[in-house]
Amino acid sequence: MSNPSTELARGVVATLIEGGVTEIVLAPGSRNAPLAFAAYDAAVAGLVRLHTRLDERSAGFLGLGLTKVGSRAAVVCTSGTAVANLHPAVLEASHSGVPLVVVTADRPARLRGTSANQTTDQVGFFGPAVASFDLSVDGPRFTPDLLPPIARHHRVGPVFGAPYHLNVQLDAPLVPGDRWVPEELRFGPKRQDFGSQDCGLGPNGIPIGPRTVVLAGDDAGPPARILAQRAGWPLLAEPTAGCRTGDNALRCYRLLLDGDLGQRIERVLVFGHPTLSRPVTRLLDRPGVEVWATASIRGRRPFEVATELATTTEHEPEGADDPAWLEEWKSADRSVAAQLDALLAAEPGLTPHQVAGAVSRAVPPGGLLVVGASSPIRDLDLMAVPYPVGDRRKVIANRGLAGIDGTVSTAIGAALGRRRERALALLGDVTFLHDMGGLVLGPDDPRPDLTLVVVNDDGGAIFAMLEQGAEEYADRYDRLFGTPHGVDIASLCAATRTPHWRVDSLPELEHALASPAGGIEVIEVAVDRSRRRELDERIRALRP
Repeated sequence: MSNPSTELARGVVATLIEGGVTEIVLAPGSRNAPLAFAAYDAAVAGLVRLHTRLDERSAGFLGLGLTKVGSRAAVVCTSGTAVANLHPAVLEASHSGVPLVVVTADRPARLRGTSANQTTDQVGFFGPAVASFDLSVDGPRFTPDLLPPIARHHRVGPVFGAPYHLNVQLDAPLVPGDRWVPEELRFGPKRQDFGSQDCGLGPNGIPIGPRTVVLAGDDAGPPARILAQRAGWPLLAEPTAGCRTGDNALRCYRLLLDGDLGQRIERVLVFGHPTLSRPVTRLLDRPGVEVWATASIRGRRPFEVATELATTTEHEPEGADDPAWLEEWKSADRSVAAQLDALLAAEPGLTPHQVAGAVSRAVPPGGLLVVGASSPIRDLDLMAVPYPVGDRRKVIANRGLAGIDGTVSTAIGAALGRRRERALALLGDVTFLHDMGGLVLGPDDPRPDLTLVVVNDDGGAIFAMLEQGAEEYADRYDRLFGTPHGVDIASLCAATRTPHWRVDSLPELEHALASPAGGIEVIEVAVDRSRRRELDERIRALRP
């Protein structure tokens, strides 16, 4: 015979599945035992895929990665500090518009406000940006229509959801008295009609005239590329824009923005969420530059928007612009790219930029690349040559809050959710160490084929390129910002039985990338950060 907590947990899991959840990530605990048993029985029935993780933070980012590539994941944890460890992933999901579901077990309401063990106020724990629902045996019924829509893509661009929090009050007994055979459930996500989400300017309202560039930030999608091609405008696309493709996309755009061409820009059309470079920030804040932008799921834009563009419409310009404007940009881009490659080739050792370029080239059509925050995403931005249109390469990163949290787990989740072609990740050593626990998988947990490329410069290189990396702070820099750690990454990988290669030259790296071992593997690339600031200054000084 079952009991009230078991029945409630089974009802929650059944409703999640009927609402489109296909993956359940479980972090073990006592209070969430009813949910764990229900998730296991659903997995045995073939209704979901079950993943277990020891660490709630890794579990949260695994669920985030799964959901970012189109699966729908629910992350289940126990009460108390376990809930707090989900917060980084929930914040990233909220700021990225990813419909991650988190299910937290709780003590009964009668214990709230008391000193009962592992009891804190979990209702609304993640704040007003996250939809939440408090469930109990005697409370209102939870139904699939209460879940927010599953994220999917319209023909012309992304449509996003929001994270959702289910707080489930569970009382003893916490273990079932029987096995659950949920044969009656209808498996598969319910596609919902999002309706029209257009706003602002219609599809035929973009006049030709001002010197215009199209700026595509994170998750911009194909509309930015389509508009740039139709109007004959330069496309300045970040690696995770989803549209760094085609003839109008420029590789070294950020090096051109502070030069003569950049100073002549009169209008910027912004899609997605631009986050990577200060030249872009200066452009958007420059007096005399007119900014048109789609609405942001992340709140009000940090720059003044003169005209709001429709969000899910193919934008038709009123004709094509003078081709000389685009050709100037393309010619300048070719010149600077050639200079950059020559500069890097002349360096005495392998540079992080060359690592990023090699990883970008290793992604096959249909493949996946997950990129860590800080230096790797910026290095990739300079080195990734635009891919051909239609090759369906997917490049993602956690750019909602742009933190280094959970990147290993995000990459594993994305690779598991993608289930096709090659999957790679590019991340720095500090980012890797921050989520080393993501490599701790149980023997029965699904493992993707994923190559993690770790650029190891023994610390945080990003700060060398910022104000605190100036010579006057050299006596304090390593202690406060560079933070050398001296960790033996090979030994850490050995502890989790993760295959590991260490390379220190471009031919070795290219050979390792061309010879994946299968499963999760780590390629550690040794680089020197002592010259990073000086190298960055020489790169920024390049001009056509």
